[in-house]
Amino acid sequence: MLWESFRKGDRDAFAALFRAHYEALFRFGSKFTADTELLEDTIQELFMELWQAKSTTPVLSVKAYLLKSLKYKLLKVFRKNSKHIPLGDNDVAFEWSHENFIIAEQESAEKKKLVLDALQRLSNRQREIIYLKYYQNLSYEEVSEIMNINYQVARNLLYQAIKSLKTLLASAMELLLLFL
Repeated sequence: MLWESFRKGDRDAFAALFRAHYEALFRFGSKFTADTELLEDTIQELFMELWQAKSTTPVLSVKAYLLKSLKYKLLKVFRKNSKHIPLGDNDVAFEWSHENFIIAEQESAEKKKLVLDALQRLSNRQREIIYLKYYQNLSYEEVSEIMNINYQVARNLLYQAIKSLKTLLASAMELLLLFL
């Protein structure tokens, strides 16, 4: 396994881990900050610290471990660079970008706008869990690790996010039909 080889000091395994996870880390980090230079530096710092520490902590999912580590490194940067963290430790401003959200079944630009508007009306945690579960394809265990919540809370949060999204979309569609 790549992770085990890296922990034993294999530089090639370390480079392969970086290449394999960089894009997902960058996409995830870009949900928290638009500063690409800061994000790139933070990802590189994360990997430098990994190389230096070579943690013996058991890791169920390397991807989840790296995403969580990046999230906390970014939180640390936010704390250091400003007096407050955007919306608190556990409710970081999670931005949803249009490029990451394409729904093939929806043909109308108006329907896409309704969906994006509905997503923006969800809480930051709800947007984050939807992104992790559906766009990063992570398991509930991995999501709960990244978000620092237990398994059942992750399931409930996703359920509530989807329920809220459905309600918001139903209301928006009713309004749209009234104007047609």
